[in-house]
Amino acid sequence: MDLAAVFVVPTALFLLFVAPTWLFLHYRSKRRAEAALSDDERAELERLTVAAGQMSERIETLESILDERTPDWRNRIAAGP
Repeated sequence: MDLAAVFVVPTALFLLFVAPTWLFLHYRSKRRAEAALSDDERAELERLTVAAGQMSERIETLESILDERTPDWRNRIAAGP
């Protein structure tokens, strides 16, 4: 067997099959890693979730107070100015 064939055939097989698959998998995993939330982003998201829950509770409390003091406030808001 010719010495050139010993190097050319495995190199060609590597370039045709292994290298494209390797590059595809590498960049796919890199893209997934970038798409994931960092620790700081995750902490901020959790903080915002807690704040939204507290805000929702406050809104419900304010609406219940308004329902007691001004029972028709919802109708006035729906009717507009």
